[in-house]
Amino acid sequence: MEKRKLKIRDLTMRDGQQSLFATRMTQASIDRLLPLYEGADFYIMEVWGGAVPDSVMRYLDESPWERLRKASKAMKGHSLLSALSRGRNLFGYVPYPDSVLEGFYKEAIKNGLNVMRIFDALNDLDNVKESIRMINELGGIPDGAVCYTVDPKDEDDNKGFFSRFFSKKPEKIFTDEYFVEKARAMEAYGAKIITLKDMAGLVNPSRIASIMPKLKAALTVPVDFHTHCTPGYGLASSLMAMIHGVDILDTNIWWFGGGSAAPALELIYVFAGKLGIDVEVNMEAVGRIRKELRLVREELHAFDLVKNFPKEFDPLTDKLPAEIDALFDKAIEAAKANNEAELLDACHAIEDYFGFPKPNLLVKEAEVPGGMYSNMVAQLKALQAEDLLDDAMRLIPKVRRDAGLVPLVTPTSQIVGSQAVSVALDRKKGNPDYSNPSNQFISLVKGEYGHTPVAVDPEFRAKITGSPEEKAYDVSKYKKPENPVLPEYGGVKLAANDEEYLLLELLPSVANGFLKRRRAEEWKAANAAKKAEEAAAAAAEAEKADDEPITGEVVTAQILPGTVIEVNVKPGDKVKKGDVLLVYEAMKMENNVEAGHDATVKRVFVKPGDIFAPEAVLVEFE
Repeated sequence: MEKRKLKIRDLTMRDGQQSLFATRMTQASIDRLLPLYEGADFYIMEVWGGAVPDSVMRYLDESPWERLRKASKAMKGHSLLSALSRGRNLFGYVPYPDSVLEGFYKEAIKNGLNVMRIFDALNDLDNVKESIRMINELGGIPDGAVCYTVDPKDEDDNKGFFSRFFSKKPEKIFTDEYFVEKARAMEAYGAKIITLKDMAGLVNPSRIASIMPKLKAALTVPVDFHTHCTPGYGLASSLMAMIHGVDILDTNIWWFGGGSAAPALELIYVFAGKLGIDVEVNMEAVGRIRKELRLVREELHAFDLVKNFPKEFDPLTDKLPAEIDALFDKAIEAAKANNEAELLDACHAIEDYFGFPKPNLLVKEAEVPGGMYSNMVAQLKALQAEDLLDDAMRLIPKVRRDAGLVPLVTPTSQIVGSQAVSVALDRKKGNPDYSNPSNQFISLVKGEYGHTPVAVDPEFRAKITGSPEEKAYDVSKYKKPENPVLPEYGGVKLAANDEEYLLLELLPSVANGFLKRRRAEEWKAANAAKKAEEAAAAAAEAEKADDEPITGEVVTAQILPGTVIEVNVKPGDKVKKGDVLLVYEAMKMENNVEAGHDATVKRVFVKPGDIFAPEAVLVEFE
């Protein structure tokens, strides 16, 4: 009898480094790894998308397009290259019209991308069907990802006895049938792979034992399973998925596995051997990658969330101690018997032996993604309000239900988490809930992100947006970003070609600075002496302007630092109360700065791309 086959999608260079090392792996490090990957025979390598385009520009000052091109050139077709995109949101936090989607997909496939994994944070099929169609037509492979999430925990514990006894429990929305129907619809739209994508690691083994057979029975295309180990389910749920026929499994190579990342391939390989499953990967080549990858992780020490390395392990050459080998057998027996408690105990003991991080119990209890939790902590720290963390966490179910019971995946997890923090601050100050909704929360409630799993209460929508009516994203509202001429760099345009302009469209705040630095480098190389004279003159002029005392009323930043996205006024403009003076980004949420009354602008102290400190002066009125 022929062995069952298991294909592997390697996440090391995208999701792995994003989960553990804040997406700080440089192009130089990737260039060292790519030649070793050529002979590894991974079915798919995820190398792009997610936070990569933003982070490589923002933190590494590198080109995301060059990263994709180099991966394609090095792999020579030996493995399919994949990227992750947020459906209509692509890599950003706002919906884009079809023209932007098609331009981006066309450029990505031209530069070597094979598989585009598409998900929508609301699991709204209307937000993914056009992407699936476009990718098929452009010669790519659409991978439809259904986002796994859970219903909020019952809030009965905060009620009295009679309230708990007589109150009606909310209807469960995220049933097995919910996920199967979403997957079936994606296949009907043309998806060539269906992924159950568990970004928070919340799918427990028993749930996989229930969902996976139903997905396999309902679909004709390969089924992929993606999860994380954060709350302690990842390895056990991956084993359960293998037992129940998953076709493709997402893993990382040893040093980039476990913790808040996906499971380590090497542990999956041991399980597969005992189950008689053939893992379609060249593990000798993986060993060569693993050796170099340890050095790369050492170089990422400053961004390493864990610091402690697991024990060295090569499943081809290292003999496991008898008691550890027995744990693998025990886990398999427990999985086949659907004994979740024993399965988790065995898998946790295996991970503990090798030195992988222990489960994050706070994330497990709160049932929120680890990244969402860390963003909320960072936001409260910046506000010097860390004491509100527990209150903000308790508010997540309320905010989530008010917004239509949205799944907690990017970007909705950030939107809900940020708004929960804001509501906690409202209550501390004695203000009504939702006194300061972010632009993204307003758009979510309005309906611009798509249809929520549960309809938003019209009264709540009216409170947040000013109208009880659901309003879909209006494509005619989309404003293409300007591609300004830069006189200081010889009159060239900010974006020099189509791929650079796409970066401006998708990630305007970070691409603006990135592209300006590219034009500056080009100008400096061609006009070094002339540029020095102009810079000195400009600095003198700026110093003169800065020395002029502020005598008028000023508009200052709030207590969070931010990055200016757009400035809507200039000196001499007359503004009315409520006019938007500028838009800035803080904690990945966009916010408006509005005029508090009618006034005339005297000076504007910031421009798009500027980063300002808390309480910085932004605008002066006459």
